[in-house]
Parts: sequence; structure tokens; C-alpha cells
Amino acid sequence: MTELSLHILDIVQNSISAQASRVDIVIEEDKLNDKYIITIEDNGTGMDAETLAKVTDPFYTTRTTRKVGVGISLLKQNAEQTGGSLTIESELGKGTKLTVTFGFSHIDRPILGDIAGTMTLLIGANPQIRFIYIHKTALSDFEFDTKEAKQELEGVPINHPDILLALKELFVDNLEMIEAAE
Repeated sequence: MTELSLHILDIVQNSISAQASRVDIVIEEDKLNDKYIITIEDNGTGMDAETLAKVTDPFYTTRTTRKVGVGISLLKQNAEQTGGSLTIESELGKGTKLTVTFGFSHIDRPILGDIAGTMTLLIGANPQIRFIYIHKTALSDFEFDTKEAKQELEGVPINHPDILLALKELFVDNLEMIEAAE
């Protein structure tokens, strides 16, 4: 995967498969400390210690449709190539927290890519899940919560095509604004 947004999509799909009703996605751009940090936390079923120990192995997967699970191992490799790391904390019945750190200025750090499209896709396909997205830079930040958005919509489904177009535009505009503040 060449874009971080695709890695985020892959990890959040794992959260959805783990029956999460809430998924928090936090991106922190820390130029001062040369770190680009992505944290994805869910309240899904979690993993036992044995599964957690194997989760970064590309030849291990809990899926029955294929025999490999390269998403997390590829993300870990991408992070380590930039001097970063990947950690996963999980507990059965309590959820999972994945934190991946990249060297911010490293030439091998993948670009974020179409995070607006990724978030719109996730929200549209999973309207029952509460997504919280936070993107922080040194000078500004953008926060979005589907719970708050649904309250503002006053009964209009969050996955209505017109609403999804507006949400994508909201993400694009706000992300451009925080980047411009840098």
C-alpha cells in the first residue's frame, strides 16, 4: 500500500470485523519531533495474548478466506523503514489500540493520500458505527465525530448520498485549512 489512508482503511476493516461500535482515528503531525503518528483504537472484541503475539506475522491471519494477512506487517515495515515503530495493545472483550509512528521527514514515509475519501467510504458503509477522526498539527487541528454529525442531521441518514458528498467536502476543506496553517 502506497498511501497511509489505505492502511487506515485496512486496520479499520479489522475493527469492523471485530464488531466495534466505535473507532477512533487520530493523526498527529509532529514536525518539531520529526514524528508522524497514527493511532486507531476500537471497542471491538479484542485479541487474546496468543493472537496478539502473531498479528504482525504476514503468514498469520484469522480470516478463513485467505491464508495470509499482510496489512499490519506491511504497515509495520513501512514505519520501521522511516525509523518508526508499530505497537498494538489489545484485550479480549475490551478492544484494540494500534499506534504507528513514522519519521515525519523521512523520504520513505508514505503520503496520507485520500483520507477524505477513506473516511467517507467508512462512514457511508457503516452508519451504525461511531467514528471519531482527529487530525492534529502544531498550529491547528480538525475533529469530526459521527455522533455529533448525526445530531446535526436531525434524522437524515448519515449515509445519504448528498450527506456523504458534503462530508467528503468537509474533510477536504478542513484538512486543507490545517495544512495551510502550517
